Amino acid sequence: MLFLSVNVLSLQAGAPPAHRASRHAVVRAAAADYLKEIEQGPPDAILGIAANFRASTAENKVNVAVGAYRTNEGVPWVLPSVREAEQRILAAGKNKEYAPIEGLGDFVGHAMEFAYGKDCAALKEGRIAAVQTLSGTGACRIAGEFYSRFLPRGTATEVYLPDPTWGNHVPIMGNAGLQVKRYRYLNRKTNGLDIDGLLADVEAAPDGSVFLLHACAHNPTGVDPSDAQWGAISKAILAKGHHVLMDCAYQGFASGDAEADASAIRRFLDDGHSLLLAQSFAKNFGLYGERVGTLSVACADAAEKERVMSQLKLIIRPMYSSPPIHGALIVSEVLGDAALSKQYYGECASMAARINEMRTLLRERLEAAGSEHDWRHITDQIGMFAFTGMDAAMCDRLTDEHNIFLTRDGRISVAGVNSGNVDYIAAAVHDVTKGKSIGA
Repeated sequence: MLFLSVNVLSLQAGAPPAHRASRHAVVRAAAADYLKEIEQGPPDAILGIAANFRASTAENKVNVAVGAYRTNEGVPWVLPSVREAEQRILAAGKNKEYAPIEGLGDFVGHAMEFAYGKDCAALKEGRIAAVQTLSGTGACRIAGEFYSRFLPRGTATEVYLPDPTWGNHVPIMGNAGLQVKRYRYLNRKTNGLDIDGLLADVEAAPDGSVFLLHACAHNPTGVDPSDAQWGAISKAILAKGHHVLMDCAYQGFASGDAEADASAIRRFLDDGHSLLLAQSFAKNFGLYGERVGTLSVACADAAEKERVMSQLKLIIRPMYSSPPIHGALIVSEVLGDAALSKQYYGECASMAARINEMRTLLRERLEAAGSEHDWRHITDQIGMFAFTGMDAAMCDRLTDEHNIFLTRDGRISVAGVNSGNVDYIAAAVHDVTKGKSIGA
């Protein structure tokens, strides 16, 4: 009886362990066949360069690809105001509970005043719907999804991006189900704004299209419209009934004056646009790894705001549920305290000032090296990046022969330039550009 019982149990348990493992391996192999068909994806255009830089053993290597602030010593900088805010948060014993779907209310409120102004009528009237997001990238992704779901059926589903633009804009909008189009932005002969081409493309686009605009410090060109040009752009977009997604990643970091850098946002709100604003605190607060941002929607009234908020939360909940809190607590602490806020504004201005100093120094060193090119566009542009006009072959030579790592469109992060490497960079740029034209 014992023998029979053991056999029954053995049958009930199935095959011996070795046989079961073998069968599982066969099933696993069959189920995994689809993995064999997956192609190797290309490296990220910017993060891949950063990885190559880290792998390089060259003593004179320079990284002007990554869009992150560096001190004159070439190291990352945590703003003292951010350090102080962080210490206060730790001392207060803040808990680590989940944030609401829409994020931390105090942070969102301070962020809205930072962007739209403390005296903004729309904020006082309670008609700005706003949520915390995973930095500017997450804000743009939610904006794309919002447009994809709620633009009126039968109207255009195109989103027009500047040519060129931040590379991530294209897949973000495409993955949200929008048809990506381009509008003229950079005049590659002058390395300035192609305002005539831009306005013509606004006019030619189907009514009700989405136009993505950079609020300040356009990435990658550093070319911003003048006040008069912003007025013409606003008028042209209104005439066509287009929708505006304003991407603001550099407020305060561009000119050193957060109020001045918000002027386009406030103009478009006052002009009555169908407006969404994607906001990031990575650059201007140095909170790159904290993923702090917002998305806001200008609404007609408080009732419309509540409906929009409900839909934004329905988009966020299945995507990432709720945002991280630490960086948001830092920004809220800084902007919510008068003394700390004043300190922060000074620190942000100092970052902008150092970058502008490096623009001037790089241009001077290029001219001193004997370059016959007109490099005025380097000092005319604004923000973290300079669009040099170098072509891909020149950029490849800079990396291969001089160990200067940059994107192949000729964009350099001026934050990566410092007093210790500017002569080397200028000499290398002169070497790869002498006797050749820059710009299209």
